[in-house]
Amino acid sequence: MSRRRLLGAALLAALPLQPLLAQQRPQSRAAAPDRAVLAQVEAYLNGLRTLRARFLQIGQNGASAQGTAWIVRPGRMRFDYDPPEPLLLVASGGQVMMFDRELRQPTTVPASSTPLGLLLRDQIRLSGDVTVTGMERRGGFLHVSLHRTGAPAEGRLTLSFSEDPMQLRQWTVVDAQGRETRVTLYEIDTTARPDLRIFDFNDPRFLEQERR
Repeated sequence: MSRRRLLGAALLAALPLQPLLAQQRPQSRAAAPDRAVLAQVEAYLNGLRTLRARFLQIGQNGASAQGTAWIVRPGRMRFDYDPPEPLLLVASGGQVMMFDRELRQPTTVPASSTPLGLLLRDQIRLSGDVTVTGMERRGGFLHVSLHRTGAPAEGRLTLSFSEDPMQLRQWTVVDAQGRETRVTLYEIDTTARPDLRIFDFNDPRFLEQERR
């Protein structure tokens, strides 16, 4: 498998919530969820409408890639890899698409089947169909681990925030083989406003906008 397919697979592995193996990372240091802190996290996420950032993706095998990420809530997300990687990932209209620009091959999955789909909801609630399994402050960040209620075997997503001010800085997902994929955000800008055509992969002008 080529390096770009490995990177693309790693990024898609960071999206679907898949079964965890018994060797998943122990959570003994994680404190019980603090509802007041979770309320602050919910308020921050619900107030976040646009985010542009550089990202660094690191997979379990050490493969890494960088690029530019957009999150426009509700419903839109885009990860644009730096050259020479030809990969592009876009969420829009309830679908997540990974596109290989060189092979011109798309792969799509429903956004509802991905943990990051939580971030794209109009109203985010860390309760109900989402169960918070742990919370800890470590390395200067607040880490919140969660899974879908009623399906704890599917997997765990950990969101990591700076707190002063609160800002999403990283997320981590473990796949079915127990492999961890981590995406770290930096150079974060919540004031930029994109041309929404960059999220519309059904628009014939979509690829014309991809590098602007």
